Amino acid sequence: MRKTKSHYEIFREKIKIILYGTNTILGRMFDLILLGLILLSVVLVMMDTVQGINQKYHSELLICEWVITIFFTVEYILRIISIQKPIRYIFSFYGIIDLLAVLPMYL
Repeated sequence: MRKTKSHYEIFREKIKIILYGTNTILGRMFDLILLGLILLSVVLVMMDTVQGINQKYHSELLICEWVITIFFTVEYILRIISIQKPIRYIFSFYGIIDLLAVLPMYL
């Protein structure tokens, strides 16, 4: 007899396919978006260090940094939700790196 999957279990499976499925269209798109946001974040931090740009566009740079931070926070939470043993991910090398990437903005 087959057990019916709950909506939550189906959601977890779909998220896992997108986050970890590099051979799917959605997985590749997600990876490209993630890479683009990482590069954009680096450029924003560099622009923030230039005095003239920072003075003129400080508010816009801060908003962009917050949007990117929120995206990475949601991605971190979805990674935790989507796997069988979330504690292993949280304390793994990549889990700690992901947490350290978003934590400074909140502090």
